[in-house]
Amino acid sequence: MNGRSFTVLTGAGISTSSGIPDYRDSEGVRRGRQPMMFQEFLNAPEARRRYWARAMLGWPRVRAAHPNAAHGALAALQQHDLIRGVITQNVDTLHDQAGSHDVIELHGSLHWVLCLDCRQRTERDVIQLTLLEQNPYLAGVDAVQAPDGDTLLDPAFEERFQVPHCPHCGGERMKPDVVFFGENVAPPTAGKAMDRVETSDGLLVVGSSLMAFSAFRLCRRIVEQGKPLIAINLGKTRADDALDAKIEASCEVLLPELAQRLIAH
Repeated sequence: MNGRSFTVLTGAGISTSSGIPDYRDSEGVRRGRQPMMFQEFLNAPEARRRYWARAMLGWPRVRAAHPNAAHGALAALQQHDLIRGVITQNVDTLHDQAGSHDVIELHGSLHWVLCLDCRQRTERDVIQLTLLEQNPYLAGVDAVQAPDGDTLLDPAFEERFQVPHCPHCGGERMKPDVVFFGENVAPPTAGKAMDRVETSDGLLVVGSSLMAFSAFRLCRRIVEQGKPLIAINLGKTRADDALDAKIEASCEVLLPELAQRLIAH
């Protein structure tokens, strides 16, 4: 990177070492079942019940996740003014926890819940306490962790589940403050990300297949400007044909080494 003012774009691959599963394999193929779609969540009470039952069991593991060496390396590079900053597709807040500042969260944060009726936000930990009180029958149920705080839960456990109600207005259309599949990134967030890319000297992609258009469009813009596009990723990316360089290595191993060398200079 040679002191250039790069922005870093991260995806699920940077958080797998922190115990948060990713969405795709090395070929870019989605793992597991189809994710919850926004319109389904919005219009179907049974979909919201299914989501929250699984999320109640998945949240403690997301909450307990800690930044790994890759997150720490990016925070160190930013502290030494060796990168412009971080744009992330992840909703786990691990970049913030590692010490990165002004992180642009393209897809929001699981640590907040939004009421679709009154638009007020509530901390996820507060909603979790309500879920535990209303659904004690799920205590101790073991479910396999899935991406973004989801779990693989037997549908039989969902039938009795009580969804959370908004502590501000009493509404039952509570949604994690993240961008669901089929939902658009908020225009202010998309605009801020694009502005940062356009004022950077290049873009370094870390741990992302770039299958989400919200991330791929940033890469496309960098290429249109004739600026370097580099990726550290295990497996295919949607932008492979446009990359100036690609390193297929563990970002948890490579980024600390890169940070150490750049900071030493």
